[in-house]
Amino acid sequence: MSTTVSAAPSPERRSARLITEVLAPANLVITILVVIGWHSTASLSGVGWGLLAGLFCGGLPIAFIIAGARRGHWTDKHVKVRSQRWIPLGATLASVLVGTALLALLDAPQDVIALVFAMIAGLLLTMLVTIWWKVSVHTAVASGVVSILAVAISPWALLGYAVVAAIAWSRASLRDHTPAQTIAGAVLGAVAAVSVFTALR
Repeated sequence: MSTTVSAAPSPERRSARLITEVLAPANLVITILVVIGWHSTASLSGVGWGLLAGLFCGGLPIAFIIAGARRGHWTDKHVKVRSQRWIPLGATLASVLVGTALLALLDAPQDVIALVFAMIAGLLLTMLVTIWWKVSVHTAVASGVVSILAVAISPWALLGYAVVAAIAWSRASLRDHTPAQTIAGAVLGAVAAVSVFTALR
């Protein structure tokens, strides 16, 4: 009788997986919405606005994606297969649109609304690229977050691109994306974030 012992993940793979999970898009989306909400009001009410927006832009979409992965509709919560991304991206867009309408009706801070519109722009660009290519949503969101922080709070936030580079490394190391797909995601995220957020805030 032979037994097969699976090799333990290498330190590099464990590090890449940790970065991918901790700095996942939903986590970054909720974080930046809370930060911008607080910054726009300098009060706990702003945090509340950020959390409300985060529910529709990050919380509900990732819950839907995880539920779908558990039912076997797509590979996992990162949806590695390009052809499987349409439903998760569409559901995310629908949730964000509902959240946007609610924020507008409740008279949320303009910076929060502008940020959500920037996220919509990023989602639409991602869906467009997904027609023929699998761009990295991880680096798109991370790059957008760094860009928003630089515009809204301080240019020093651009140092956060070191974190974007780490995320890009993790996605390529796990072979979920090519380096080109991570770079394209970073460019897409920055362009959508800066152009829309700056125009609407």
